[in-house]
Amino acid sequence: MATEQNPPNQKTTFRTREQEAAIGLLRTTDAIRRHFSAIVAPFGITLQQYNVLRILRGAGKEGLPTLAIGERMVEKTPGVTRLIDRLVKKGLVTRRPCEEDRRRVYCHITPSGLKVLGSLDEPVAKADAMSVAPLTPSELDKLIVLLDQIRAHNS
Repeated sequence: MATEQNPPNQKTTFRTREQEAAIGLLRTTDAIRRHFSAIVAPFGITLQQYNVLRILRGAGKEGLPTLAIGERMVEKTPGVTRLIDRLVKKGLVTRRPCEEDRRRVYCHITPSGLKVLGSLDEPVAKADAMSVAPLTPSELDKLIVLLDQIRAHNS
């Protein structure tokens, strides 16, 4: 029982239901990522940079060390330092060395970074709602539980 039609020139179906589900998750992730990337692009940032800004806004005045930012990111990336470098150059983030441990660097969102996020809050909230609009509240609850189970198994 395929839930998605194969392209017209593709003759075979998925080998297994698991393959169909995994590919469906990847394609859905890509579609949502492209939509959100288009929302943040006019502000001169990438989706990963947006994620860093949101994490830092949530951290408050204390800020966060670079490693903690990387651990909280939606999309794990080894290049967190480079992401932060770009945000510093744009004036959206600042860095401050830890006084107790000079190897640790704390990052903070700037007022300009807060302004960018403030401008994006409403469009992103609308995109969040639109992403799952075909689902009923009950289906959305089930989806959240199922996605949590898949992530926990793959972590």
